[in-house]
Amino acid sequence: MLLDFYTARTPNGMKVKIYLHEAKIAYREIGLNLSAGEQHRPQYRRINPNGKIPAIVDHDAGITLFESGAILTYLSAKTGVLQPVTLKEQMQVQQWLHFQIGGIGPMLGQLWWFLHGSTTGNREAIDRYRTEALRLYEVVDRRLGQSSYLATGGFSIADIAAYSWLRTWEELELDISSFDALQTWLKKIDQRQSVCEVLKSDQT
Repeated sequence: MLLDFYTARTPNGMKVKIYLHEAKIAYREIGLNLSAGEQHRPQYRRINPNGKIPAIVDHDAGITLFESGAILTYLSAKTGVLQPVTLKEQMQVQQWLHFQIGGIGPMLGQLWWFLHGSTTGNREAIDRYRTEALRLYEVVDRRLGQSSYLATGGFSIADIAAYSWLRTWEELELDISSFDALQTWLKKIDQRQSVCEVLKSDQT
């Protein structure tokens, strides 16, 4: 597969990179310096009009995609890797993937910003997003008390998407000591070969 992967070291970039390693897809990684505003350059905005990462260009299929959830869905459908067989399971994966996209990512992202990016020290915002973040962790923990993985009994793109954000709990100064099922799930995914490869590559 002739695939260009535009990314940066963020949870959303990590999602797609983990999948690429899971599916053993050959790709060319093109890192963007977000602090320098490279994501807003005209040549990249032609790939992603929203000026965010990640994005891919699948030269083999002539397809350009942005938004991490769309990319994960496309790649799993194309390769069949981590793609459930039944429609019911496919929709379960999609609902938990959208739960991450619509809930986990935005709330944890805002908490990170007010903790580490903002210069105003807005305590009300930090308390609001910390409370909501912990509520979302609890939702995931309850689900994982009923299922080995988030969407179905098997590892899926929904797990990749949620893991990439939920693993940042220390950076977000969150106490997850009461979420036993979630902690077990995090440790299990930590040990996957694809995840180890990605974490190692991002440290170099």
